[in-house]
Parts: sequence; structure tokens; C-alpha cells
Amino acid sequence: MNEQEFDAMLAKYADVAIEVGLNLRKGQRLMIQAIIEDAPFVRKVAESAYKAGAVYVDILWTDERLTRIRFETAEPESLTEIPNWSIARYEEYLSRGDALLSIASQDPDLLNGINPELIGKSMKARAEKFEAVRKYENQYNWCVVSTASPAWAKKIFPDAPEAEAQSKLWEAIFNSCRIDTPNPVEAWKNHITILLKYKKYLNAKKYTALHYTAPGTDLTLGLPEKHQWMAAESTFKNGITGTVNLPTEEVFTLPHKDKADGVVTASRPLNLQGNLVEDFSLTFENGRVVKVTARKGEEILQKLIETDENAGRLGEAALVPNSSPISQRGHLFYNTLFDENAACHIALGNAYRDSVVGGTEMSKEELLSHGANQSLIHVDFMIGSAEMDIDGVTADGTHEAIMRKGEWAFNV
Repeated sequence: MNEQEFDAMLAKYADVAIEVGLNLRKGQRLMIQAIIEDAPFVRKVAESAYKAGAVYVDILWTDERLTRIRFETAEPESLTEIPNWSIARYEEYLSRGDALLSIASQDPDLLNGINPELIGKSMKARAEKFEAVRKYENQYNWCVVSTASPAWAKKIFPDAPEAEAQSKLWEAIFNSCRIDTPNPVEAWKNHITILLKYKKYLNAKKYTALHYTAPGTDLTLGLPEKHQWMAAESTFKNGITGTVNLPTEEVFTLPHKDKADGVVTASRPLNLQGNLVEDFSLTFENGRVVKVTARKGEEILQKLIETDENAGRLGEAALVPNSSPISQRGHLFYNTLFDENAACHIALGNAYRDSVVGGTEMSKEELLSHGANQSLIHVDFMIGSAEMDIDGVTADGTHEAIMRKGEWAFNV
């Protein structure tokens, strides 16, 4: 597409992020997390936000090269240093019920070659520092989107010149986010309606467990009695309903923190802080990871699981058909926002409060008593494929087909 056409598409994408993703309301402030390469899109978002009535748009810029420089040259013990002002900035916005847009366009290979021990310590320190803002969970509307940053584009399309790689990635983003349709906002409304039908069906079933089978996978996840399936939309305590991930193809809930048993093999690589973990599997007993294997990145994955006492337990189980538009593109994105919407996935770490009936009003202790895992981390990894079958287990032990060969086994 020419420059004028691209500019129009970028504006449509910004409008979808504001109108569908955040559902930004007049009088709200908006904070945007972005890398400097995101600047053209950020400007479009700011314009759309002000048109929607935002009173202030604040950008928290980061530079990936500076991140790499720090790991390469700073004193190792200083990598856990995080200034208090960075937390105070978030607290000011989130406590007011303002809006947060995160742009996930990072270089998948950013920290290749960096000592996994250093990465693990840095990840843990950041998670611990930001634990202070967890108390504002569900009080603000938030959304995650992506842009075609040069490094990310070259990772997906390594044989193409940089400009061509970016063009291809932008096309993939626009297609996956329905920006290339005549009316993207209306297309999103229709898509959300379909996802909500699957959510309604699964909530009516009240399954006690899920059983996954695929090559390298035989995993049973018990479900808490008060679990509830979620999809597409989230309603926050500030009264706003938005779509937190663009794109989204998933219907999800939480497993019981103590009831994961068996082995699961990932179907796609996992990007952890600019390092890829590939061809890995996890073995669970009584909810906890007891064995990790990986062809690449095993030590980094092990460090993630050791972040805290519950990082090796699960906080999410999500269903995505293999026929999703992102899966059918036929290539990896090396970005969890996209790859998780190409395949069924589970997440190590923290459970979302709204996956438990009444969970947004519960204390941490109450959530734990209902089987909701509590951790500093929440990391999704993909396990679904065209060879995966999933059964729902009823209270009397009956197995019912939810997915067969990676596709929904029921109609809504």
C-alpha cells in the first residue's frame, strides 16, 4: 500500500484501540507504554484519544537498545535497581481509574546471549516492585496492541529487506486486528458476539476439569467450583467495558492452583524478555511444575518458575481454535499477543480475579481459598495444534468433547 493508504489504515487501527480496546471515556487520562519505534502509531492514538475526550495523554517511552546496553555493561548487582517514581507514576493513573494502553512490539532476540541468571534476577525485581500496583487490578480500563517494529519484523521475515519485512508485518497486524475490513469497529462487534456465545455455553456446563491430549501432551486441569469463562470483553470497576487484547480469539478461565497433573508440550516458542524458549515441555503434579525440559532456553524458563513460590503453578487456561485467522497465516509471530491467539494456551503464575465468580471483590486469601493462584508473574505459552483434543469433565466423571483436532466440537 502507498503512504497515504498506510496512514489511513494506521488511523483506523488507532481508532479501534481507543473505541473497541479501551472504550475510552470523555474526561479520562491515558498512559501509553511504547518503544520509540512506535512513535508514528502513538501519535495516531493520541489524536484519536483526544477526539474521544481524553484530557491528557502521557507516553512512557523505552528504548530497547538502552535495555541491551544496561545488561551488557552495568554492574550485575545493579540490574535489580528500579526507581520509586516509576511505580508512583502508575499508581497515580491506575488509582484514578484512568486508561492504560501497552504496545507490545519488542525485539524477540533482544537479550540473546545475556546470562539467564541476570535476566531472572531483573524479572523478579521488576515483578516485586510492581506488586504494589496489583491492588488496582480491574480498577482501570487497559488494552494491549502491537506495531510492526523493525527488529520484530525482521525476526518474522528474515529473508526480506527491512522495509519489506515491516510492510508484511503491518499487513499481518491489520488483517489479524480486522483493520482491513470496510468497517473495523463493526467487524469487532460481530466477532465479540460470537466469542461471547462460546463463553455462555462453557459457563452453563460447569465442568469440573479439562483433559488435554496431543503429541507430547496428556494433561488434566481441575477447575475451581466458582470458575467462570471469560471472552473478548472485560468490565472494570470504573464502569467501562473494553477488549483488553487486540487481537483476541480466546475463551479462557482459570485452573485450580492445586489440580494440574500430567505433561504438556508447547506447540510454539515462548519469548521471555527477549530470549526464546523453544521445544519445551512441563510436567505437573498436584498443580506444581516438577520437571522442565527445553531444547533452547531451559535455564531461563526454570528461572521464571522460581520467581516465587507459586510461579510454577497455573493461572489461566484458554481455548482457541486452530482455524483462527492468526493460526491460518502459517507463521510464528514470536510475540505472545499474537501467538496466544493462534493456539490454545495456558499461563504460569497469577490468575485473573474476574475468572472467579465475585473474584474482583475478594482478598488474596479468599482468592487462594477458591483455587485462584497468586504470583508475581503471568506468562502465557501455547500448547494447541491441529492434533489436540480437549474434553470437559462433568461432576459425575463424564467426558464431553470441547475440541477435536484443534477445532470446537460443538455449535453455538
